[in-house]
Amino acid sequence: MSGYVLRRVGQSLLALLGVSIVVFALMHLVPGDPIRTALGTRFDQDVYEVLLARSGLDQPIPIQYVDWLTSALVGDLGVSFRTGQPVSDALMQRLPATALLAVAALLVGIVIALPAGIVSAVRQGKPVDYAANGFAQVGVSVPDFWYGILLILVFAQILGWLPPSGYTSPLDDPVDALRRLILPAVTAGVVTGAILTRFVRSSVLEAMSADHVRLARAKGMPSGYVLRHHVLRNAWIPIITVSGLQLGTLLGGIVVVEVVFAWNGLGRLALDAVVRRDYPVLQGAVLLIAGVFLLINLLVDLVYAKLDPRIAAS
Repeated sequence: MSGYVLRRVGQSLLALLGVSIVVFALMHLVPGDPIRTALGTRFDQDVYEVLLARSGLDQPIPIQYVDWLTSALVGDLGVSFRTGQPVSDALMQRLPATALLAVAALLVGIVIALPAGIVSAVRQGKPVDYAANGFAQVGVSVPDFWYGILLILVFAQILGWLPPSGYTSPLDDPVDALRRLILPAVTAGVVTGAILTRFVRSSVLEAMSADHVRLARAKGMPSGYVLRHHVLRNAWIPIITVSGLQLGTLLGGIVVVEVVFAWNGLGRLALDAVVRRDYPVLQGAVLLIAGVFLLINLLVDLVYAKLDPRIAAS
């Protein structure tokens, strides 16, 4: 088991190193001068040269990368060209909002997917199976911003039950934070639930076709007992794996939802950095999202190996 853990940790670190190289290279392939853009109408040649030297952009790109990576290893991701704020501080201010939304969306997706996928598998070929498959197909086909706009129209504009946008920290006002969380969490959760429904259904169907399940049924065991103790126990492993990957995807892929609901998370921060060509912020945001995704992926693999020791032995 220890060898498996070390191998997976090493693979994750190599992947993160590769991400850092790609992100840094792509940022420098984008046309335009970020410092000149940041100065805008206040451009002054002397100030420009000072900022250029301070940011290290006057150095060769390999040296810039080594300096940036060395600083990143100790938590220093540079300073924003636009605000002068340390990038690490800006990321830590936005990370809790994105993490809260991602976890809430995953919970909504699981609440939708587990009953829908299990019932669809158990009632294969019946109307409820077609309904669940139809939901999954629509859920993954319709853009999430459309769900968001529809929910805002119905629950915020017409019914007036929930606020249409904005973020409130649960530490400041838990009730208002919950009210503002519902619509974006449901928006992202519907898509996640549609994806997970397919995996739950296929996983349960595969477990139901196992020899020991057929043997249990042949012995006359109740269907509910067979489902709980023989089918679901074996179906949980791939479901847990896909759920963990979905959480990582949500952390880095809910930019549109954050924009629609004016949610002050990492997605909006990265999008603003793209528009303003704020390279340090964009590089830091992408590196943080990639790191969190790899960490979640690593934890999922470790849980997978714990549940199925054959994985660690392979």
